[in-house]
Amino acid sequence: MYAPARDNEITGFAGYIDQQLDHLRASLYGLTEEQARLTPCRSALSVGGILKHIAYGLPTATVRLRGEIVDRPVDEAAFAAYLGSFALTDDETAAALIDRFDADRAAFMAAVRDCDPDGESVEPPAPWAGIFDARPIKNRFYLGHQVEEFARHAGHADIIREEIDGQSVPGLVLALAGAPANDFFTPYRAEPGTLLA
Repeated sequence: MYAPARDNEITGFAGYIDQQLDHLRASLYGLTEEQARLTPCRSALSVGGILKHIAYGLPTATVRLRGEIVDRPVDEAAFAAYLGSFALTDDETAAALIDRFDADRAAFMAAVRDCDPDGESVEPPAPWAGIFDARPIKNRFYLGHQVEEFARHAGHADIIREEIDGQSVPGLVLALAGAPANDFFTPYRAEPGTLLA
């Protein structure tokens, strides 16, 4: 949890981003491989698929935060890859995805912490949002967008997890952190052999 503090801007961005990534990862805690693929809501989203989508975007986000211009192709192949990032395939496992996510997350968070929020960057075209040209931005715009994206998907994962077994992700985060029981929290105990157990 990113606790209240008198931090500078980049430390604040890093704290909020890392908190949302903690929540996304914790949404898999105690699930089986099969449960990680469940889509209990009306959408096609699963907890594993959401984490895969985030892992899909982290390397590109890391490159952008290191100051490189990202040429994002807008074609059928790119769109198919994007859509495919929301679901685990038959030859993928949630356990392997967690390992990939952890490695990419470490590199991404290092780039976030090294980033100058006032630095210059370029946002590629986003024709799905009616933006057909690249636009100059400050890094803080991109950092704020990352908070927004990760928080949206962490909320999706929380809802799906509650539909699967009634567990809320904030409680799972505390359990993974080893927080002791108190009047407001009872730690979740994952079954041996499940994800992150």
